[in-house]
Amino acid sequence: MSGRLDGFSDSEAAELCRRLRVRLLDTVSRTGGHLASSLGAVELIVAIHRVFDTGKDRLVFDVGHQCYAHKILTGRSAAMDTLRTFGGIAGFPKPAESVCDAFVAGHASNSVSVAIGMARARTLQKENYHVLALIGDGALTGGLAYEGLSDAGSSGEPLIVILNDNGMSITKNVGGVAEHLARQRLKPQYLRFKKGYRKVMGVLPLGGHIYNVTHRVKTAIKDSLLPCSMFEDMGFTYLGPVDGHDVRRLTQLLGYAKELKGPVLLHVRTVKGKGYPPAERNPDQFHGVGRFCVETGEPLHPAGPSFSAEFGKALCALAERDSRVCAVTAAMQGGTGLNGFAQRFPERFFDVGIAEGHAAAMAAGMAKQGMVPVFAVYSTFLQRSYDMLLHDIALQGLHVVLAVDRAGLVGEDGETHHGLFDTAFLDTIPGMTILCPSSFAELRDMLEYAVCQVKGPVALRYPRGGEGRCQAGSPCVPAVRLREGTDITLVGYGTLVNELLDCADRLAADGIQAEVVKLNTITPIPLDVVAESVKKTGRLLAAEESVEMGGVGQRLSAGLLSAGISLKGMALANTGRGFVTHGTVPQLRRLCGLDGEGLYHRAREVCGDGKSEEAAGHPAGGAGTGGEPPARPGRDYERTGLRPGSKGGQGGRTD
Repeated sequence: MSGRLDGFSDSEAAELCRRLRVRLLDTVSRTGGHLASSLGAVELIVAIHRVFDTGKDRLVFDVGHQCYAHKILTGRSAAMDTLRTFGGIAGFPKPAESVCDAFVAGHASNSVSVAIGMARARTLQKENYHVLALIGDGALTGGLAYEGLSDAGSSGEPLIVILNDNGMSITKNVGGVAEHLARQRLKPQYLRFKKGYRKVMGVLPLGGHIYNVTHRVKTAIKDSLLPCSMFEDMGFTYLGPVDGHDVRRLTQLLGYAKELKGPVLLHVRTVKGKGYPPAERNPDQFHGVGRFCVETGEPLHPAGPSFSAEFGKALCALAERDSRVCAVTAAMQGGTGLNGFAQRFPERFFDVGIAEGHAAAMAAGMAKQGMVPVFAVYSTFLQRSYDMLLHDIALQGLHVVLAVDRAGLVGEDGETHHGLFDTAFLDTIPGMTILCPSSFAELRDMLEYAVCQVKGPVALRYPRGGEGRCQAGSPCVPAVRLREGTDITLVGYGTLVNELLDCADRLAADGIQAEVVKLNTITPIPLDVVAESVKKTGRLLAAEESVEMGGVGQRLSAGLLSAGISLKGMALANTGRGFVTHGTVPQLRRLCGLDGEGLYHRAREVCGDGKSEEAAGHPAGGAGTGGEPPARPGRDYERTGLRPGSKGGQGGRTD
């Protein structure tokens, strides 16, 4: 389905926008999701669908927070009740759901780069379709956006970049004259005249010379009054700024941009949360929300204590004692628990925007000059800083603390946001220390240890949400035995240790005594403690919310083999080699065989009870010691009876 709305009148389009807002509020209030961005982009999405056929034309979202109306208009209206739920449609654009989703989105600032790639492919293949990139002003804080804009503007390729400016204007207009000129430049008669003037000057003798002279005069006047010179200097035809909630005007401008044969930038001004007063008053609060009451805007289930909040409190306490301690974040002040720090120590708080690479390099500069920077960043976004971790931090052994939030499975945001890769890539950083708390008390102790005692780069990784059953541990001890046993060694780290304790309880009921070893440090890995345990038990099950390749389990396996320690049985339980879909964390742990019951069946298998592998519908989970690989997200959902995409969307494919 294309979602094309070219037959809609202006009044019908306006009514559609009203109904879409009602639907978005109803849906997100029950499922949670990214509300304010989607509300602010309704007219823009409708206008795009009036002018373009997204089944053929390519609409590339940047991040995709504003894609909900697009999903409704492209055949997924009935599936919106399953938004961000396990087996339902994703909260971000996903080509596996619909041909109208041009590209996977979830991280910021890449849309223009992707779009110019698509435009060049179209030209090389001599095909006929339009390419659009929809990017927000927030994403323009990322350097990749300017790399894409610079290349796209100079390319000459027909391409439309829509800048959704919902709060930070690129530059402010200068007075009433600028506003008047902006309005005149967007009038249809002016646009028709401009197009005709170019055509005539192109065929008249000396027309090119006359056009160049008049163009330079006009540009000189315009540059002093309008906020468009940067984009036009890059090679774009600049249109705007235009009211992003005037669906008629947006449709006109998009139609004009469609006719231009070259790079076009349409500057659209919108209000985040438009149409819902609580979201308009507090757009940050309604950026990403859980279930809430539409009438009051209040959450149905207020958030409880979290690792992020505890981290923020602990960092404030350290900053109170040590004036060298600074906090750095990349547009995630609230999400990483740093609101309190920003208020108490504003001179030592640095939000650099969506620029994780810059944040890491800046932290290196601060550390080199004697400060103690703590870079709080989601695991999935830390991936963007890999070069800086190596070249700017590790190469000189600088003491930069990485507070790696949202480590492991994060839940409903799905593939683009799970923190499953940092354990592998951080382990490749020379001199890196990685600490993994399983409780708030451990987080406080480990943060102090990381800031005050560790030398060189250090990462403290913790999950989204709250703590569990396990409360033991000391940050100065690389590993600790939580439970003595003689039949099998269960090894894990972070809050997944709670599932291992559950597994041990189940095994005990069967007369199997499991020894549970909790790793406080996973880099460098405390092999000696694990080796001592497995020499006694002869069997090992290592579990982690991490990808298989380069994970702790593989490193333990290689270390034991190198030490010449033979085992009667061994299994590695992890999230596999691919990407994991969206759903609640308990659902996803079950899917991956990482819940207590799934680990129990895997442990029984290691202990010699192979019949338990498929018990209770659990996949084997993790990488075994031989044979066929177990079920993996995106590969074999039939084994679980739960296939993502089965409750809506188009097609049954998975990424």
